[in-house]
Amino acid sequence: MTSTQTNDPTIREHVQAWQSLNVDQQLALFWFIYKEIGRSITPAAPGASTASSEIAEGLFNQVKELSHEQQLQVQRDLINKVDTQLSREYGSLGDTTKLLFWYLLSQGMQNGTIIPIPDDYQLPSESKVLFGRIQGLAFEQQITLFRDYVSPMGAEAKAGAEI
Repeated sequence: MTSTQTNDPTIREHVQAWQSLNVDQQLALFWFIYKEIGRSITPAAPGASTASSEIAEGLFNQVKELSHEQQLQVQRDLINKVDTQLSREYGSLGDTTKLLFWYLLSQGMQNGTIIPIPDDYQLPSESKVLFGRIQGLAFEQQITLFRDYVSPMGAEAKAGAEI
């Protein structure tokens, strides 16, 4: 599994703070970040190669076909590194493709094909503080943060297993 971890202590601190939230808070924070600063992320996320885009879209399409409850479970499983078929497929992706996959999930949440965050959901205080800190980062730092956050998710592909 690819894992790019920056040497920037600020980014590492933000990633660790994000990972310390419970799984649903992590997912909600991702959604709020996408809603708030997604327009500036948009040009960077699809910057993956054509093959990476096709792979990310293929995995996204598998998730899109599931029920909303199953879609939520897939996202939780990715964060918790649960050993499932989809999690292993995700774990075998490169970092940029993983980032693009989460971008596609966010777009799906916006258009209703992926389970959305409830309209009345409010970020807990520790998530709000982290959200504010992330907003204060430079664009390049934000992209590095997102890449370092999504990189270790998923399960390791197993030798001889079909992924």
